[in-house]
Amino acid sequence: MADALLSASLQVLFDRLASPELVNFIRGQKLSHELLTDFKRKLLVVHKALNDAEVKQFSDPLVKEWLVQVKDVVYHAEDLLDEIATEALRCEIEAAEVQTGGIYQVWNKFSTRVKAPFANQNMESRVKGLMTRLENIAKEKVELELKEGDGEKLSPKLPSSSLVDDSFVYGRGEIREELVKWLLSDKETAAANNVIDVMSIVGMGGSGKTTLAQLLYNDDRVKEHFHMKAWVCVSTEFLLIGVTKSILEAIGCRPTSDHSLDLLQHQLKDNLGNKKFLLVLDDVWDVESLDWESWDRLRTPLHAAAQGSKIVVTSRSETVAKVMRAIHTHQLGTLSPEDSWSLFTKLAFPNGDPCAYPQLEPIGREIVKKCQGLPLAVKALGSLLYSKPERREWEDILNSKTWHSQTDHEILPSLRLSYQHLSLPVKRCFAYCSIFPKDYEFHKEKLILLWMAEGLLHSGQSNRRMEEWD
Repeated sequence: MADALLSASLQVLFDRLASPELVNFIRGQKLSHELLTDFKRKLLVVHKALNDAEVKQFSDPLVKEWLVQVKDVVYHAEDLLDEIATEALRCEIEAAEVQTGGIYQVWNKFSTRVKAPFANQNMESRVKGLMTRLENIAKEKVELELKEGDGEKLSPKLPSSSLVDDSFVYGRGEIREELVKWLLSDKETAAANNVIDVMSIVGMGGSGKTTLAQLLYNDDRVKEHFHMKAWVCVSTEFLLIGVTKSILEAIGCRPTSDHSLDLLQHQLKDNLGNKKFLLVLDDVWDVESLDWESWDRLRTPLHAAAQGSKIVVTSRSETVAKVMRAIHTHQLGTLSPEDSWSLFTKLAFPNGDPCAYPQLEPIGREIVKKCQGLPLAVKALGSLLYSKPERREWEDILNSKTWHSQTDHEILPSLRLSYQHLSLPVKRCFAYCSIFPKDYEFHKEKLILLWMAEGLLHSGQSNRRMEEWD
């Protein structure tokens, strides 16, 4: 995703190089406008290969290193244009002071001592240096066989909530009933020892752990059985104070402190007193920040809850289940081929009817096989293909090299395909979100303003303000 940001940075550079302010300043300083035009042309050559490089970097470390070099040139070019803009503003202020009198003499003395950096180092030589680097990068582009254009056409994980649309859930009915029975049971060995029972749902990313926990949390029988419930998305770091505050907020209490664990735990204990309580800790997978001591301290105020209280934990790691002393661990498997196909058809075909598209159905079945029963992968590609009615577009997805890329990261090939098939403007905006920490809660209006400030939105021909675009 970082490379979509690189593409966005290049687009901003192109806009700045073509701006009337820059062109007028270059001419006024009697600098070579042709040199900057040539520089822009060389940037374009590199820019055209970015999409292909973005795909191939996952399987070729040399392509990844090539992208690092491109980024470095772009950053240096941005610095240079910032210096030119600063010098242009300085000249504008001096010209205005000449006309109005005032403090020009003082400013002139100061500006002769502190000038923009490129006034002391020849700007043209710096541009030529960047052009030399771009020429070498362009040569390497050829050697790496990077294609211009779109290349091979192809998400900060959002925090979870307890809400779920069960119309998009398939193949989990049996395990749902089994786990609901466990939640409703008040007879477990842990309860006899004044310890809340813990059940863990363990599985790989995209297997539907959170969805299953949501189904349990929203089951009518579970709602009637427990006096209080709390859903907390833990995610990357298990922070004791943060999790305690989230539990308080989930049960409708305003935390009495931001930093005192003692005050927060006493408040939680008082509110849970003799009430049957269900706690869901979703997406706990940072084993390094979760040890037995941290977990034991979190549980201490929970002991005030009534017998039959339960904790449900979802995680990718069995180690988390062991640290939390889970008395019941469910290894969540993948969907069956039939359930995967049912989910896919509901998302990929209008009205969920594949029979109306006989030319697409066999291709869709092959795509579903490659999703290997992972609900998240099936959802991502089903949603993507809904807007692609052409057989060729479905075949592009099926035959993409991304399925076979060897990587050491946790992004599923199917999810990379979904991202890579976004339009370039949307991809840039989506990639920008990756600079925020995992599970960061976005606010739509603020995010749009940030996109605008970074130059990721362009006015086009619409008469509406950019803030009003869908």
